Amino acid sequence: MIRILKQSLRIGVVTEAAPGIEDAELERIGVEVLRHVHARLGRSLSIRHVDVGSCNGCELEIHALSNPYYDLERFGLHFVASPRHADALLITGPVSRHMETALRRTWQATPVPKLIIAAGTCACDGGEFGVSYASCGAVENVIPVDVKIPGCPPAPLDLLRGLLAALAAPPKST
Repeated sequence: MIRILKQSLRIGVVTEAAPGIEDAELERIGVEVLRHVHARLGRSLSIRHVDVGSCNGCELEIHALSNPYYDLERFGLHFVASPRHADALLITGPVSRHMETALRRTWQATPVPKLIIAAGTCACDGGEFGVSYASCGAVENVIPVDVKIPGCPPAPLDLLRGLLAALAAPPKST
């Protein structure tokens, strides 16, 4: 044990540096999101994430929003487990035929007014899967979408910008 501690002290910290994103830009966008959330809802924004057939690349970036670097909750945003508690649906992946009904039910269970956000290239336009016997393609082929966040996968800061765009625009999916 002593040998391991000595080696740790001798080598020092070997982790990677923080992402090359400007902290000031993250803070600026986050404060703007918080302002829009409070103006629109008067409280925090509850988001229900729905994966309708993605490869999980977008999910990794969405989970990064909750880590200590991005800390989504400090900007008044948090994820919930039920669409009945959600103000927004954050949808990833091309809508598989098996998830089409589940997505419609989730959309119907979300209280009005609701924001619908398609995150990632697959959710925006079907990606490389498109429309086929197994895929409905883009989310907007199944339910109305308020904001699209392109990227494969979109970076956490892009997701935050997309949430800001969704909050700044009036909802059209009610």
